[in-house]
Amino acid sequence: MKKDLKYVFIVGGVMSGVGKGITTASLANIFKYKGYNVSAMKIDPYINVDAGTMNPVEHGEVFVTHDGDECDQDMGNYERFLNVNLSRSNYMTTGRVYLDVIKKERALKYGGKCVQVVPHIPLEVIERVNIAAEKEKAEIMFIEIGGTVGEYENLLFLEAIKMLKYKNPNNVATVMVSYLPTPFEGGEIKTKPTQHAVRALNAVGLFPDIIIARCKNQLDKIRKEKIAVMCSVPAESIISAPDVESIYDIVGNFEKDKVSEIIIKKLSLKNKDKVSKEKNPVIDLSKKISKINSGGKNIIKIGLVGKYFDSGDFVISDSYVSVIEAVKYSAYGQNVKPELTWINALDFEVVGKNTKKQAEKNLNKLKDFDAIIVPGGFGTRGVEGIISSIKYIRENNIPFLGICYGMQLAVVEYARNILDLKDTNTTEVNPKTKNNIIDIQHSQIDKLAGGDMGNSMRLGDYVCNIKEKINNIETLAYKVFKNRKIIERHRHRYEVNNKYIESLEKLGMSVSGYSDSGLVEIIEITKNKYFIGIQSHPEFLVRPGVTHPLFDGLIKAGLSK
Repeated sequence: MKKDLKYVFIVGGVMSGVGKGITTASLANIFKYKGYNVSAMKIDPYINVDAGTMNPVEHGEVFVTHDGDECDQDMGNYERFLNVNLSRSNYMTTGRVYLDVIKKERALKYGGKCVQVVPHIPLEVIERVNIAAEKEKAEIMFIEIGGTVGEYENLLFLEAIKMLKYKNPNNVATVMVSYLPTPFEGGEIKTKPTQHAVRALNAVGLFPDIIIARCKNQLDKIRKEKIAVMCSVPAESIISAPDVESIYDIVGNFEKDKVSEIIIKKLSLKNKDKVSKEKNPVIDLSKKISKINSGGKNIIKIGLVGKYFDSGDFVISDSYVSVIEAVKYSAYGQNVKPELTWINALDFEVVGKNTKKQAEKNLNKLKDFDAIIVPGGFGTRGVEGIISSIKYIRENNIPFLGICYGMQLAVVEYARNILDLKDTNTTEVNPKTKNNIIDIQHSQIDKLAGGDMGNSMRLGDYVCNIKEKINNIETLAYKVFKNRKIIERHRHRYEVNNKYIESLEKLGMSVSGYSDSGLVEIIEITKNKYFIGIQSHPEFLVRPGVTHPLFDGLIKAGLSK
């Protein structure tokens, strides 16, 4: 165990989804801009080895690191708030930990000992945290433990905190993010659920040093004092975290309650003489959003046509959180307020109670948007609806950005309606199609046949080479990127079939970007105002203050519409 490394663990109370990830990102951000070397880490308590096989409707977006790890969406929050590229060492799951312990046991790395759940699993967790800290040269590690205290699957990670505290009590701080409900409009904030959550933490031998009180409104002095008495936590260590208009306001809110001073004291940290000279882009973005929201009249209407929005009667936007943030950054950068609408691709299909007439009526609503994005996805559900929407977008010259599956289905739509290949499809949807314009990568055939589905796609950073001109006309890709070589993050198994490129280009769809190995990376229709698709996921590269050219171009084209 590293004696000089400081650990801040963030755990959840009452229920999940109250903001542990944003809390972790915000705390790490505060300390980074106070001059400390920091890093952030996510622990997912699932048996899954990574997030790649998890349903995005249930678990949220699958974020991809530059080195090709499929991980939880909170890793994206960490990257955005810290303005860094994190790696696979910053993410772990229960499955990953157990898998490595078993591998070590098989390789006799434990010297013939009986390998036990305790202490060997918690020790593996600690070792992984220390490896990530060393790789990132961190003085302080901010580690989020997924789920909530009291769940069986969290116990071993809490045991790791206990082990660290036993060895170096001044090096470990525990922060609980807990929900305080207001049962009815105008009622008082209830502290009882948080009291029970703290007791569940106490039951495993841990006491929170700080409680982040998540509630609808500002937590008052009476409620703070009540929590302090019932949970044995000083009132000044109970941080009010009310609902805010923008997640980028949270950093400032935390510092109003002097959260950094509490952590510095708890960890016996030396106060840095100088605050980082680097500007804090999160604080700057918060100010910009506030200014635009209070006085900005210009609104740009962006539609997201996707297939991972609905969960029962509810609309879930977490499936595309990085796309949403990328749109916001580019809009704020051009001093406009983005108005995003989630559009279910099934609305354009004749399914359930949806008639052909209703599907056509829904398509006509697309003309009300200034620009439309079709983000990534997998599988057959909603595909025909997406293809119908892309046809409408193309024919009505609505600014369009297709990402990954969105780009592939734009190619399918063009082949069906312009090349007149009516049966064309992606083999992901129809393996028997005669015109396989989107087909499985050669490197993926054996993996798919053998059921090797986990962390096995074309993942992470790859080079894209951009054509400056096609037929002596400057490409939209070059206009947008102003560069002939870019590096983007990928996550896909299927590719545009190169044998159809000549036919596509003869009839107006250009391929303006290729990988080093000749795979199609970017397609465009130059006669349209803004119609471009990219095989990679540009949304994974955005940061506050660092927008992506494709989203910038879409916003600009939408404003001109």
